[in-house]
Amino acid sequence: MTAPIIQMRDVAKYFGSAIVLSSLDWEVRQGQVIGLLGRNGAGKSTLMECLLGLREVDAGSVRLFGEDVAALSDTTRARIGYVPQKSNLFEWMTPLQLLDYFKAMYPRWNQVKVDALLERWGFDALLLNKPIGRLSGGEQQRLSIIRALAHNPELLVLDEPVSALDPAGRRAFLAELVDGVIERGTTVVFSTHILTDLERVALDVAFLKEGRLALQGPLDELLEGARNTVNGRRAEPVSLEDLFIEVTQ
Repeated sequence: MTAPIIQMRDVAKYFGSAIVLSSLDWEVRQGQVIGLLGRNGAGKSTLMECLLGLREVDAGSVRLFGEDVAALSDTTRARIGYVPQKSNLFEWMTPLQLLDYFKAMYPRWNQVKVDALLERWGFDALLLNKPIGRLSGGEQQRLSIIRALAHNPELLVLDEPVSALDPAGRRAFLAELVDGVIERGTTVVFSTHILTDLERVALDVAFLKEGRLALQGPLDELLEGARNTVNGRRAEPVSLEDLFIEVTQ
């Protein structure tokens, strides 16, 4: 069996006296598509930032592709794509300038994919030459997604990537995620509050509660297991929303 893409061991993170992550262990293997779930304030964004090395852990270890996350090589960094909850783009740049800037950093930059996404997602010449700070929230989020997908990452980490998109934009993103990313065997960690979106793309789910992963596994198996444990009799089908409430309450 190949080594895990993500390996977190006994990870802890505190904000003052508040415990956000506590003795957390997690492994994600190549090709897994995992939906990370938890209530507001459960620490999902902090967990993602820690696994990417964007936030230092207070205890434990984190490894990506076998390397310590605090000392990733440039080659390994180029294998990772990330869409944060807030776009954090260079607002004084135009989309064209931003994409050219990142293009120089990634040897596997796929300009054909970038051009196709820009066209499909409505980035005409006017938008491409407009300062990013003057774009709408949805336009900035789509640009952030294009930037993350442009170099065909082997690991894609998505933190509420569709929160600023309208239903049509969410549908277009999910279609691209399935057809252009997941089918290539990309490892994906996907956090969202929109459970119906997650059900369309995630094969596995992990529930974060009280700083630890309270439950994780293949989505179908977890739903079937919950269905079969009501007084030892076969019960009515359980939805992901039902399971979410049960696990995280």
